[in-house]
Amino acid sequence: MAEIVIAPATADRFDDAEHALSGGGDGHSCQCQWWTITNAEFQQASLDERRELLRTEIEDDAPPPALIAYVDGEAAGWVRVGRRAEQLRIARTREIAANTPIALDDPGVWAVTCFVVRREHRGQGLNAKLLAAAIDYARDHGARTIEAYPLDPSAAKKPTNQLFRGVLSVFEAAGFTEVARPKPDRAIVALDLAAAEGA
Repeated sequence: MAEIVIAPATADRFDDAEHALSGGGDGHSCQCQWWTITNAEFQQASLDERRELLRTEIEDDAPPPALIAYVDGEAAGWVRVGRRAEQLRIARTREIAANTPIALDDPGVWAVTCFVVRREHRGQGLNAKLLAAAIDYARDHGARTIEAYPLDPSAAKKPTNQLFRGVLSVFEAAGFTEVARPKPDRAIVALDLAAAEGA
């Protein structure tokens, strides 16, 4: 049985973050910057520039902007979780901004927006474990609600690298409720942490 440990993406774990992001899909080229800068900035940034943006985030942000999953000591997966208002592209994404029920500048709302799992570690349920850890992490840092924007592969089949937002069924299994369906294959889900604690 593999030992799975999930830890914050702190400055001393930057190389581990890079390893987790480089194992397939678009994680390596994106450097998990898709949600943090405008589309124009993202398109203009080189890989090295995106990597330095991530390094700065990890070194400067408190709390760190993501969690890393380790399988038997190897960095195997990644999830971005943080205050929704600090992930700038969310408010600039029409399908989200027009359909979220909570004001976009609400500081009590966090968002889980990006998953990466290295190819050799897929099929072990790491996304579910990363999501469970992200929920605890957000709660421990004062989040009132967690929002996410997963895809629903049952509505439209998607290549693996497009599933970085997460899969709807994983969020539903973790207790999230669908609050909007902007497109047939795209959902907005939310978890009310106060209600979850009282349940």
